[in-house]
Amino acid sequence: FAEFIFLLSEKWHLDQAARYQAVELLERFMLKQVEQICQSSRENVKTREEGQGSSWSSLKDQIYDTFVLRVVSCVQLASKLSLHYNRVNSDTALKFLQSLKYSYTKQELLESELAVLKTLRFQINVSTPLAYVELLLEVLGHNGCLLPAKPLHQMCLQLLDFSYLTRDTIYDILLKIAIENSTPSKLQLAKFLTVKEDFMLLAVGIISTSVFILNPGHWKQVVEHLNCITGITSQSILELSYAVLKHIVGSTTP
Repeated sequence: FAEFIFLLSEKWHLDQAARYQAVELLERFMLKQVEQICQSSRENVKTREEGQGSSWSSLKDQIYDTFVLRVVSCVQLASKLSLHYNRVNSDTALKFLQSLKYSYTKQELLESELAVLKTLRFQINVSTPLAYVELLLEVLGHNGCLLPAKPLHQMCLQLLDFSYLTRDTIYDILLKIAIENSTPSKLQLAKFLTVKEDFMLLAVGIISTSVFILNPGHWKQVVEHLNCITGITSQSILELSYAVLKHIVGSTTP
């Protein structure tokens, strides 16, 4: 769904921050929905043995049927939070949905936005990896990083897009590097979730990889700076950079 949101954000001329905000909103919303399904299923099991299957199926169908509508709502909400304020209004959103043969009304669109807001308890100004990348680039500049700022920023944006769209593959490579095993256990997969959710780690990995591509001679110095700024070890930065580069070039050797 990240690719869908990116394409939709591009269609509506939203900035980078809005597209990442929309992805994070949708992810958080879907997690809450799954939690509610699990809770509902447990409650049904207590009241009637055959209730679980039908309830799960019904709620799952409801999520599936409204998924595109929820995506649009998350993009709308993100556009309203954007500093550039290129807001996606109801008419624009409805026109897009109608082009996909959906027949939602303006009222249903508003109710969908409200459903997302309520599910997330109106906590929608969430952090994104882009914010971490840009903050770290600014700090690097103040610390005397001599790389040209504009090309580095542009490369970071391109790599961040790439990493976000293919992050499952990249983090799968990273996990196998970390555990030195190609078949991680369920426990290792569960523990690794915190790594996948660490935006600061992703940000330093993106900056490190960008520097390596643009100017390998400065790479070691920048990694040392990133280590001092964030406390993330050089080894961790190296491993994530390697995972990104390996996926880009499709290499099978270090």
